[in-house]
Amino acid sequence: MSASSHQNEHPRFAALLPYWQVTLAAFSGWFLDAFDQTALMFTLPDIAKDFGCSLAMLGSVFLAQALGRAVGNTGWGWLSDRFGRKPAFTLGVLFFALFAALTGTTHHLLSLIIIQFLFGIGFGGEWTASATLLMESVPAPLRPLASATMMSGYEIGYMAAAGAQALILPHYSWRLMFFIGLLPALLVIFIRLGVAESPLWLATQEKKKHATHTSPTAEKGPSLWHIIRAFWNGAAFQAVAFMCFLEFQKAALYTFYPTILREHHHLSPQLIFWPVALYCLGSFSGKILCGALAARFGEARIMRLALLTVILLIIPFLNAGPWAILLASAFLIGAAASGVYALVPHYLSQRFPNERRSAGMGTSYAVGSLGQGLAGRIVPALGPLVAGLPIAATICVLAGTMMSIGVTFFRPKDVQNF
Repeated sequence: MSASSHQNEHPRFAALLPYWQVTLAAFSGWFLDAFDQTALMFTLPDIAKDFGCSLAMLGSVFLAQALGRAVGNTGWGWLSDRFGRKPAFTLGVLFFALFAALTGTTHHLLSLIIIQFLFGIGFGGEWTASATLLMESVPAPLRPLASATMMSGYEIGYMAAAGAQALILPHYSWRLMFFIGLLPALLVIFIRLGVAESPLWLATQEKKKHATHTSPTAEKGPSLWHIIRAFWNGAAFQAVAFMCFLEFQKAALYTFYPTILREHHHLSPQLIFWPVALYCLGSFSGKILCGALAARFGEARIMRLALLTVILLIIPFLNAGPWAILLASAFLIGAAASGVYALVPHYLSQRFPNERRSAGMGTSYAVGSLGQGLAGRIVPALGPLVAGLPIAATICVLAGTMMSIGVTFFRPKDVQNF
């Protein structure tokens, strides 16, 4: 591809073809992550029945998973900056695949909490390493499109899990949903053989080696206080705050959606597939559309538009009675709520310099994971107080969405152009 095509003001998705290996690997990792995570959402009523516990008690499982994600995001961010994006990506895939499968062996709430905490570590770590690798491997004009392509993998994984539960849950144990989760380990072969290390990370390592050879004092490096002050600038605070509110609203929106469809709309696993499938199709379309629109109009403007759409659609999405409205709102809110996430890797990557990018993106997602965990606890606890789970989820979505919009209006001076 010529340099002039890279500088095209409005690049198209076809421009990603020379970078298909790293794009496919990042997409696949997020697809497999999503399948394993959403398997828990689909099986909540079955697990509650098996374990003899309430949905509010199972909220602790989501909190544990979120805490694990926080550990994985930050820990893998450090691993990725220290040892390379590719090794950290590989290790993350192996980690989440192992503990996804082990989830199917649990028989008590405590063991489920522990296993899901460990799964969360791999889940968060895989995203941090793969997102950083992708953003540093494609030219700057293509990053919004690469970000959208990677993040659309989540919806494909979610839809695959919806199809799997429709086939499995009526006839087999819920545990089979998690045993399937061991398959992602096969992705490691492709990563090792087909994906190159980040050129920016390699260049940073060369700079460090050169600095060490030319300056005896370079080996000492900056002090911890200097690193902290350099890291926590305005752009970093914006990244962390945005992810916290965004993850809270997204978790409130879709974590208990399959449960709401089963228990409040009285749908069978087979019927649940259709609104979830339309939500996923809308999400996939929304991410591709937001990626293309952001390349033309700017990501902040597109994110605000998508978030405002969530506010308008959340009531019919979670509370609608008629089947047609339920299906239509599922597609549209999927496009809006998930479309924002198409821009998250690019949005975060601009707020941290090369040498701290993976750790910064990981920290941002780590705090966001805590927002997700809080939603997992607050929504089921609030349900009995406000006439049901759908109303509780609606309130939390509206609060998180409005806060997310507010954060995007700040314009920190520390945003990176790399």
